[in-house]
Amino acid sequence: MQEDDKSEAYIVTQIVPLSDIPAGSSSSYDGDALQAKILHQVNHRRLNSRQIQLSAIAGSIGAALFVAIGSGVLSGPLALLIAFIFWSSVVYSIGQCQMEIVSLLPLDGSFIRLATRMVDPALGVAVGWNHFFAQTSYIIFEATILNTLVEYWGYTASPAILITVSLLFYLAINVYRADLFGEVEFWLALGKVLLASGLTLFTFIAMLGGNPLHDRFGFRYWKDPGPWAGATASGRLEFFINAVNVAGFCTGGPEYLSMIAGEAKDPRKIIPRAFKTLMTRLVIFFIGGCLCVGILVPYNDDTLTTGSAKTYAGRSPYVIAMSRLEIPVLPLIVNAALITAVISAGNAYTFNASRSLHALALEKKAPSIFTRVNRKGVPYTSVILVMLLSCLAYLALGSSPAKVLNWILNFCTAATMFNWSVMAFIWVRFNRAMRKQGIDRKEYLPVSSKLQPYAGYWALFWAPLFLFIQGYSVFLKGNWDVATFVFNYGIIALAGGIGLGFKIFARTPFHRSKDVDLVSDLEFFDALTNYYQQVKDDNPPTSVKDKILAKIF
Repeated sequence: MQEDDKSEAYIVTQIVPLSDIPAGSSSSYDGDALQAKILHQVNHRRLNSRQIQLSAIAGSIGAALFVAIGSGVLSGPLALLIAFIFWSSVVYSIGQCQMEIVSLLPLDGSFIRLATRMVDPALGVAVGWNHFFAQTSYIIFEATILNTLVEYWGYTASPAILITVSLLFYLAINVYRADLFGEVEFWLALGKVLLASGLTLFTFIAMLGGNPLHDRFGFRYWKDPGPWAGATASGRLEFFINAVNVAGFCTGGPEYLSMIAGEAKDPRKIIPRAFKTLMTRLVIFFIGGCLCVGILVPYNDDTLTTGSAKTYAGRSPYVIAMSRLEIPVLPLIVNAALITAVISAGNAYTFNASRSLHALALEKKAPSIFTRVNRKGVPYTSVILVMLLSCLAYLALGSSPAKVLNWILNFCTAATMFNWSVMAFIWVRFNRAMRKQGIDRKEYLPVSSKLQPYAGYWALFWAPLFLFIQGYSVFLKGNWDVATFVFNYGIIALAGGIGLGFKIFARTPFHRSKDVDLVSDLEFFDALTNYYQQVKDDNPPTSVKDKILAKIF
């Protein structure tokens, strides 16, 4: 019997009794209703601890960290490093906010439905559609990138071929069952971790002279041309903002973990542990990555400043450094690894886009057809629509791929900052509701952050600020471009307009702190946690492999 079949058989005969629900919970279920809901959720929740942990570590690592980060190098190595440290503090603060709420209420669609519940249904509509548009745009971005990567090997066939292959792959992995997505993502994510680790090792060896030129360059480029681009104070500020924008595009994580919580096994145990790896991931992969590229390439490198690279991979600071050092073969290996990173990222974005649409439908903010799930709990109608919309990637056939990629990069950066602003605001409203309703957060929350409330307010200040200044360069003299302005700020108008229109026509209420619903679903998640604990107690790992995996994850 398969593991999932064991779980379903177990729950039918060993359902957690209502007496195990903590006293004080207002019950909205009878025994049969609770049993039916838990049975549905156990069938629906198929992502295990191993898969969640790798998603936490590598879920947001994509081609941006290895290639697009090159545009941040133009700001200078010190400016880029400070920008990544600063923005990592914002992302980590958002993670602390999400850890508290999502561990308490690991709902399908997570922060989209929590915005409706903690703030205003109109905000849930705005952030839900924003996230859906952003994730779908990321899929288009990754599908388009594939063609630019294979050009490195002289591939000249129609770009439509690889776009079609990638979209069909994402459809096949995501449309049937979540654990198939989780298993594929686990191995692809492991590949990304190995790539990031390998490039860090390459940087260390190369800077100490382990290269064909025997050039022990160390931190040479921090001295010449210098640590920070710009001849004036205003110029240096512009370069710093550019570096923060790059950090905003490359760095992510909390939103992916929040969305995946709705399909995690034993979410109140697994999700907090995954959030707790966030700081380690930010330091090792993102801050470490920006330090590496600042060591390898000077900010005045001709390939970076003139954009003369013939392929997308050729713009990677790592590939540029390998070319400067006359290292053969290795760029080809890096290019191949980048392809796996792109495939992994597109796979994750497909999951997130479909779940955001499903969450909107569950809240009756999208057509009810998208509430449908197959017998494995996958919202297949949402997956299919996401794939149909992702066919917009074929627009790259009529325009310069580089131009399309730049537009999508700007659009997704703004959309991500919009999400983070909302997530921080949700926590502030959630925290105020607990205070107004006299709830002791230490007793109420399954896991609490020692950094609150400071983390919440830190994120709430910076995320909205950079949401509006991330497209600042379009307002500089001689830089005005309508398309650039639309892709930098259009998502704010689009998502905000959808939310405002919904509020006006549906007359949605802004929840006062004393009226915020902090009770619904608690009894269910308490019972679900007890169920998973009983399964764990009654079915301890027996094989050596299971014991090792249980110990690690």
